Amino acid sequence: MTSRPKWFDTVNALLIGSISILCILPMLLVLMVSFTDEASIKQHGYQLFPSELSLDAYKLLLFGNTPLYQSYMISIFVTVIGTILAVTITSMAGYTLAARHIRYRNGLGLFFFITMVFNTGLVPWYLINLNLGLNNTIWALIIPSLLFNPFNLFLVRNYMSQIPASLTEAAKIDGASDFYIAFRIFFPLSMPVLATITLFYGIAYWNNWFNAIMLVDNEKLYPLQYLLFKLNSEISMIQQMQSSGAIHGAQTLPQESVKMATAILTIGPVVLFYPFLQRYFIKGLLIGSLKE
Repeated sequence: MTSRPKWFDTVNALLIGSISILCILPMLLVLMVSFTDEASIKQHGYQLFPSELSLDAYKLLLFGNTPLYQSYMISIFVTVIGTILAVTITSMAGYTLAARHIRYRNGLGLFFFITMVFNTGLVPWYLINLNLGLNNTIWALIIPSLLFNPFNLFLVRNYMSQIPASLTEAAKIDGASDFYIAFRIFFPLSMPVLATITLFYGIAYWNNWFNAIMLVDNEKLYPLQYLLFKLNSEISMIQQMQSSGAIHGAQTLPQESVKMATAILTIGPVVLFYPFLQRYFIKGLLIGSLKE
């Protein structure tokens, strides 16, 4: 093999560095706009180097009348508990479909695949959750999204199908049960794909506000995303009333900077969570997507 020229590494480093900067700039712009005075935004638009800085957006979100800290705790609890339960259920279902000694696994796989194509609709979903007594409880934010995503299920099934059947046969000869084989053999060997679906479920739970708007009326149970969505809607309504003359003399609320501050506050845990799973992500997604 011929050695590559020295200029190649230099050009490659410059190219990757330029692309990295371009990827960072939008996030940096969002951060700077969140610290920009609202009047400056209306006059000059979004600026990477704003002429006037302001903490009004963060003061409104963190020290206003909104129970932001409580909503943060609700979102963290829902994300952690919901992700653990969803990953456990998906992993066990994936093992069931991948284990060659289990009867009717292909029929079960077809049953789960049908749920990817057909949806029962919103009304049956709401009535089922209502009859289960989930309305205005913390479980209304967890259980409706707890049933595993079929896409994640097939990722796990396809990944576990790559594990040699001889491991299962040897464990069966030694008297191991399916529970022992799944948790002591299959799951440790499937860490890449399990880390991948953990990221998928975690992001889905963290960003979920639909369950709250449908099933929760108690403000003490509002997750962070729904609370901030509600706050942004109220600010937009107040500003529209001010511009139409329905409200006079009211304080101008920082609408644009609040939107950017909301993005910064909600994206934080995801940014911190992703690096721990990054080394598993590509491997689990690629191998899990291979057809059996």
